[in-house]
Amino acid sequence: MRHLSGLTILLLLSCHVASADGPSDNIPANVRQIPPPGVEVSAEDRAALGQQLELLAGRLTSLGQSKDARAQSLLPDVEIFYRAVRDALAHDEFFSPGEVKSAFDLLRTGIERADQLLAGETPWTRQTGLVVRGYRSKIDQTVQPYGLVIPESYTFTGKDEFRLDLWFHGRGEKLSENAFISQRMRQQGNIAPQNTIVLHPYGRYSNAFKFAGEVDVLEALSHAQSQYRVDEDRVAVRGFSMGGAGCWQMAVHYPDLFFAANPGAGFSETPEFLKFFQQETLAPTWYEERLWRWYDCPGYAANLNNLPTVAYSGELDIQKQAADIMEAALAKERISLLHIIGPETKHAIHKDAAVEIEHRLASLAKQGRDSVPRHVSFTTHTLKYNRSHWVEITGLEQHWEQARVEASIAGASHIKIESSNVSGLSLSMDAGECPLYLRTPVKVEVNGKVYYASRPMSDRSWSFHLWEGEPTDKAGPPSEGLLKRHDLQGPIDDAFMDSFIVVRPTGTANHEAVDQWTRSELEHFVTHWRRHFRGDAVVKNDTDITESDVNNSNLILFGDPASNQFIGQIADKLPIRWMSDSLVVGESTFDAAHHAPAMIYPNPLNPDRYIVLNSGFTFREFAYLNNARQVPKLPDWAVIDLRTPADSLWPGNVVAADFFGERWELKTE
Repeated sequence: MRHLSGLTILLLLSCHVASADGPSDNIPANVRQIPPPGVEVSAEDRAALGQQLELLAGRLTSLGQSKDARAQSLLPDVEIFYRAVRDALAHDEFFSPGEVKSAFDLLRTGIERADQLLAGETPWTRQTGLVVRGYRSKIDQTVQPYGLVIPESYTFTGKDEFRLDLWFHGRGEKLSENAFISQRMRQQGNIAPQNTIVLHPYGRYSNAFKFAGEVDVLEALSHAQSQYRVDEDRVAVRGFSMGGAGCWQMAVHYPDLFFAANPGAGFSETPEFLKFFQQETLAPTWYEERLWRWYDCPGYAANLNNLPTVAYSGELDIQKQAADIMEAALAKERISLLHIIGPETKHAIHKDAAVEIEHRLASLAKQGRDSVPRHVSFTTHTLKYNRSHWVEITGLEQHWEQARVEASIAGASHIKIESSNVSGLSLSMDAGECPLYLRTPVKVEVNGKVYYASRPMSDRSWSFHLWEGEPTDKAGPPSEGLLKRHDLQGPIDDAFMDSFIVVRPTGTANHEAVDQWTRSELEHFVTHWRRHFRGDAVVKNDTDITESDVNNSNLILFGDPASNQFIGQIADKLPIRWMSDSLVVGESTFDAAHHAPAMIYPNPLNPDRYIVLNSGFTFREFAYLNNARQVPKLPDWAVIDLRTPADSLWPGNVVAADFFGERWELKTE
């Protein structure tokens, strides 16, 4: 741990701790609205904004009808301005008179870009300095914004590639798209490394860059890489406060994506932070505790062995706890965390610390990412995060228990592996990456058992796959059948990290209570998907689902087999039997008059996609009050007693819940 001496001048950040956090936010029966209600917009401003929105909508319609492929691809760069102002106006999300003024500026920019694009001109795509861009998300087809700082040294005709730093913003309960875009058009932000592109993801609002916020980071980065010359071996992940929490989780879950990580403050796990920072008394269910392992970083600490990390905390900052927790977790892995401390500093970045951090990251950038390290340490609790560098875990013996791989290139033709809780393993090196000797078979030693794999190919690529101790010719299991695998492993919340369609029932459920509850939960999900994840859920009637929908999207099915035709079509293919009078889960039977299932399962009509029964993302309003609470509340399946009304914590009384086994089977005692 390094203490900096010298000046105590602070680099104050706009992303400070929300003052309302604390014990007053620990009462589930008294949950304040997030985002809060906005200020009143005068009738004159409302009418004027409406007129400008109408003008921009007309131009968007013309652009949408264009046959110019480039115009179509750049349409999100215009549409982000329309959606930001439209939603703020429609959902009472102007939080100051200044934001109303900013909305007019955003619409002027949107109309200007639209006119330029209609004329075949795109000057913002060749602009240095502050630039706001947009992309269309695969999750719900909404346009999402992100900010860029393009250095003056960037030339649009050159060939040299540039370092890119992701910077994650802090918690902002009033950070609407309107406010975010306005900030990114006016403010450079907290970092500006020399000759470096800085990317500011929106992260779909205030969720610590988890779930759809995590996907936003990956999609924004991918879009920026398609538009600018980014050196893939020099991408850093950075952030402060809530952004520091996002940095910790992205670093440990994607250790092969970055050349460096720079988390500041924030939190790195759920239970200890809530007890320490929120002074909350926790009483989790057993499955909630297990699901903390999705985002809790200490269990993934070994992954930082392959990702240089420069942590920062203010000496007097209560959120120093995050790095302290990770320092202890890393010590157990025999890794010493570089933890820079700003002396006598609360929740801010000390000026001297900022200089020290930039110096260290610049030095790391000279080395860049090591794409094929000679030793890979990798831990995970789920196949959602199953890869680091040339090591991929394709099967787990048991989900949500820690799996570990220690993989070493032990010689010119020798790889040594030690693993635990792993049933499937794949080793792969792309063309030009394999450092192994070309002329001899590769000796692969796994937990003491020796295999002789093929020689590397002449393009210096190589791969080797194991499943349950036997070599195979491809990654993953050699046989057909349902198995938990990457991006098809549950729990319920995983369905909302890829394309999904909400399927609305057009019939009537067998029981009135079920009918009312399923329709209420559908409405709750659609409302809160927009409010918390800033998306417009795609909703279709059960009678309108197409083959393309089945092939390309997770289907979120509300209703019962009588009210929802799609549920009725697949009901006999699900492990939970839902009949008119009973709900049968293994050896347990529940009265269907006042019980309903919430569940995720591979779609029987397309096992490469999920179906979900009667659930949106599983944390509710109480979790909005602190980002560390925003973790899954339900596992793969649950039975809900509808006689208990839904509240800010639960959709009803959860009377049974569990995970499916590794073959998507119901577990037996």
